[in-house]
Amino acid sequence: MKIQFVIPCLLGLEAPIAEELREMGASDVQAENGRVLFSGDEHILARANICSRYAERIQVLIGTFEAHSFEDLFQGTKRLPWENWIGREDRFPVKGYSLNSDLFSVSDCQSIIKKAVVERLKTKYKVEWFRETGALYQIQFSIMKNKVSLLLDTSGRGLHKRGYRPAANAAPIKETLAAALCYFARLRDFHTLYDPMCGSGTILTEGAMLVKNIAPGVNRNFTAEEWPQIPADVWREERERAKSLEKGDIPFHAYGSDIDGRALELAAENAKRAGVADLITFQKRDAADFKPETDRGTVIVNPPYGERLLDIQSAEDLYRKLGNVFVPKRGWSYSIITADEDFEKAFGRKADKRRKLYNGMIKCQLYMYFK
Repeated sequence: MKIQFVIPCLLGLEAPIAEELREMGASDVQAENGRVLFSGDEHILARANICSRYAERIQVLIGTFEAHSFEDLFQGTKRLPWENWIGREDRFPVKGYSLNSDLFSVSDCQSIIKKAVVERLKTKYKVEWFRETGALYQIQFSIMKNKVSLLLDTSGRGLHKRGYRPAANAAPIKETLAAALCYFARLRDFHTLYDPMCGSGTILTEGAMLVKNIAPGVNRNFTAEEWPQIPADVWREERERAKSLEKGDIPFHAYGSDIDGRALELAAENAKRAGVADLITFQKRDAADFKPETDRGTVIVNPPYGERLLDIQSAEDLYRKLGNVFVPKRGWSYSIITADEDFEKAFGRKADKRRKLYNGMIKCQLYMYFK
């Protein structure tokens, strides 16, 4: 069966998501601000959940329509074929958001959508009351400029929750963003990766998983595994496919350092859980004492900045130190993500390329040096 999907994502990650979906065999891939649309069958549903490095979740698009009133919202929702997915015993809670629209009360929108789905299913199943004890079909709605999108979440926990990081240090970077930094840095399996402010090691772990082609969701579960529309064989086959694509011996190695000994312990534990401990070496060291172990390297770092851990003055002092040790040299690239718009001034050099990204709700720039 052909299914329409939507992936919500961190702003700036639309391009890598679109690329990985095409590589997975998805059809009709279309990137928009903050989301990517595509289509495929039940295998693509499972594959996207298991293999996507940059997506926040995989949603089935049930339908879209325009609504300026609650009556529009009710009738538009009721017209959609909810019975194709939701059975008479299933759970179907509703949540979502509304932006720049005539319908601004989220709680009222939730109630009306729920009522409309109930009325639709009543006529299809000839029942007056739904027990909602079965599989979970989380209904998500988004209303932007009066355009309503109604979706079902297939993932459950956000896809950034790979399972290898039960604990993290203060202000950790999201796994999906860490993987994207490695993508933008063009990390390859013959590279050497460095993070001299590695914290709990997320950038290093995601980098190692990327070059080894370990599917980030291969060892976790998803809400749609309970759905009868997606046979258990599909999930088994897609996990086997993902594992068959993992690379064996590769020349890649990563080096992580930090001044926080406890963070390094967490980083080593996380790398072990992710299956990449043999590819990463950790050591306690100040970033100002950064000393490469190799002739070539890819440096990716998420330093603390004023909005997170340090005051602005301390952050700028740190950037000056990084500018002193991240010297332009053949065979080296440096990628630094920060919210500080004056980073280049403190660092001492203009970036060769800048890319706007979001770390959660914080607007950042990825400053890239490779010349």
